[in-house]
Amino acid sequence: MRRGSSASEPPIQVHAYDDRTVILRQSKSTNFEAPFIYLLFGADRAILLDTGATADPAVFPLRQTVDGLIADWLKHHPRDGYELVVAHTHGHGDHVAADGQFADRPNTTVVAKDPEAVRAFFGFDDARWPDQEVPFDLGGRALTAIGAPGHHAAGVVFHDPTTGFLLTGDTVYPGRIYVADFTELVATLNRLVAFTTAHEVTWVMGCHIEMTDRPYRDYPIGSTYQPHERPLPMTVAQLTALRDAAVRLEGRRGAHRFADFIVFYEPAGLAKMLFLARGYRARVFGR
Repeated sequence: MRRGSSASEPPIQVHAYDDRTVILRQSKSTNFEAPFIYLLFGADRAILLDTGATADPAVFPLRQTVDGLIADWLKHHPRDGYELVVAHTHGHGDHVAADGQFADRPNTTVVAKDPEAVRAFFGFDDARWPDQEVPFDLGGRALTAIGAPGHHAAGVVFHDPTTGFLLTGDTVYPGRIYVADFTELVATLNRLVAFTTAHEVTWVMGCHIEMTDRPYRDYPIGSTYQPHERPLPMTVAQLTALRDAAVRLEGRRGAHRFADFIVFYEPAGLAKMLFLARGYRARVFGR
């Protein structure tokens, strides 16, 4: 998948990782967040994880793109009544904006973004959340859903044994890790590190790239062109480094730079974190 963005590229970049796994990225020319979206095929149904940052199908034709990918997959794996589940790594606007494009799609379930709906759909026990792992079978491809609050109350991380991917949303990625609840984030990171000791994880795959290919350096918030991005896939060692960093920070407020990520924590909320991030960027890099 190409890095950065330009006005001439399509609104959605599509990369077939293998026959049953597609990685999509919204172009920065349509929205600076440029989130990654995952489409995983099983024998009985597919799951689309997140729907991007733009609702308008004329600007961001996610439904059209996904329908085409499913139709192509069904040509090679024909079956009737093939289902699609539209779910989310978490409920922030840049991950749920195009949900409405799928509202009238046949054989499709769109999972609501609130924590109660997420727990009910995947079968989490309210009394055990979030310290729980639950299976979610696509048909011959059983994912594991892991409770992952900290960045967002309805955060879920998914492990796919077919690829070995740990799909971490905005909990772990090469960029600015915005923390809504520091205690919950540390618990989630501990949970994920423990999971990797018992399961094969090839890559930790988040939903954004915000770091440059130079250690400690990120792009300004709002960047629509990132020509020297760091690769998206992260390692278990980098996940562990984030966990260790979070433990050392002990909930200290502000922006904390590390080689592969930046931890932002401001208890007043996400809007203030974004404000501080912009100011931090200006102070450190003169932008």
